[in-house]
Amino acid sequence: MLKVNCYWLIVNIELCGFARKKCTQRREENLKKMIYRITLLILTFFIASCEKPNPEAQKQNLSGYWEIKTVKMPDGEKKEFDINTIIDHIEVKGDSGARTKVSPKFDGTFTSNGVSEKFILKIEVDSLRIYYKTPFDEWKETVIEAKDSTLTVKNRDNKIYTYSKFREFNFGKPTTDN
Repeated sequence: MLKVNCYWLIVNIELCGFARKKCTQRREENLKKMIYRITLLILTFFIASCEKPNPEAQKQNLSGYWEIKTVKMPDGEKKEFDINTIIDHIEVKGDSGARTKVSPKFDGTFTSNGVSEKFILKIEVDSLRIYYKTPFDEWKETVIEAKDSTLTVKNRDNKIYTYSKFREFNFGKPTTDN
């Protein structure tokens, strides 16, 4: 009888070990599935965030008064512009338009020297390109970003210009406390 009890004891101990192995294997499988799902989720977010902007939508945001904020040089140097006495007025009609340098005045109006650079918009390689042509030169710029309040373009010299929408001067009206 003692031999039978010992036998059952040994069998029970081995079964417990087997059950532990099975439980550990299930945990490892669940962990692998969870890691796979998390990796897939992270990749999906990464791919979605790397999507290029829609060039047709960018066209809608080009028109307006833009003041330069920064210029990033090809060597990585960055120049910042806090105050601008001359800003760009861009007017788009369909697939063409004009860019005019203007100076804002304190009354909310603008003065211009009357010189405009005409351009044509083209979508090439999933990017919006601006082709300028004057009697003296021809060049193109690539629109990197064109949102309601931000415009970023890259020129033929690989300089990246970032603009923000111009806000008219607001000095406030003087108040009298009499």
